[in-house]
Amino acid sequence: MNAGEQLISDVTAYISELVPIHIDKVKNKLSAILAKYQVKKVEQNEVHPDLTEKVELFLSAKKLEGLSPISLDSYQIELRTFSNKIKKRVEDITTADIRVFLGSFEHLKLSSISKKLSVLKSFFGWLTAEEFIQRDPTTKIKPPKKEKRLPKALNIEELELLRESCKTNRQRAFLEILYATGCRLSEVYALNKSDINYRTASCRVIGKGNKEREVYFSPKAMYHLRKYLMNRTDNEEALMITERKPYRRLSKRGIQREIGKIAQQASLDKKISPHTLRHTFATLTLNNGADIAAVQALLGHEDPSTTQIYAQLTEEKKREQHKKYLVM
Repeated sequence: MNAGEQLISDVTAYISELVPIHIDKVKNKLSAILAKYQVKKVEQNEVHPDLTEKVELFLSAKKLEGLSPISLDSYQIELRTFSNKIKKRVEDITTADIRVFLGSFEHLKLSSISKKLSVLKSFFGWLTAEEFIQRDPTTKIKPPKKEKRLPKALNIEELELLRESCKTNRQRAFLEILYATGCRLSEVYALNKSDINYRTASCRVIGKGNKEREVYFSPKAMYHLRKYLMNRTDNEEALMITERKPYRRLSKRGIQREIGKIAQQASLDKKISPHTLRHTFATLTLNNGADIAAVQALLGHEDPSTTQIYAQLTEEKKREQHKKYLVM
């Protein structure tokens, strides 16, 4: 029995429960109506085509709004995971479905759960605004409370230890670029050699929300960057490339591995990543007296409160301030 015949049988059986009917006549009439349509049964283990279609429409709309390719990829991955678990039409998805879905990720941090919810809120908010559904099922779901943990920045001694542990020009250049600019991993990954303005020792990067900003290199970063580029014999446009042929842009994972390798060489106990260097840039510049609004702009933070979490004085700085300003 094909999908159309199955549908006719199911509908006829349902109607016959409600009112007395001539079953054969009803079946013949329904067959004539359904002959104009192509009917496909959705299996229980399949993602509903309606949900797949709406996800594609949503991503297309976000692309037209100028959402960055990185954010689009992130949205696509999160919505694919959701679609694979919730195999329903969008109008049949309930608040309970979404709560059960989010609750199934017990191993994830609250920040990761919050990210998943944020994507779903954006998706269902769009569906409601576009009138695909009448009610947004995510409205009643509140984001989990943020974990109040301070970013783990390096102190000056640890930063110097990393510098001394670099074994190649490439390692030192990577370290200095990440620290001096305070860039996100995705921003550094996308940089090309032609992006560097040697006159101003700066470059422009594309950050979150597809927003462009200017970041700056220290004299140390410029020195080690020049040294690294001068020793390169490839024609690749990427600023950071693989060590061996065929040369190509180094992946984000590759950049993370290189920083991890430097940390291993330095025998530092703590986990160190490109993001650790961004935290270090923010913390050390603020502790050294930088204006918080300037640091906010350099980091590409939309919200000043995001930058504020870095403005935690070190114990040494607190002692210094106490000694300097205490009225005796």
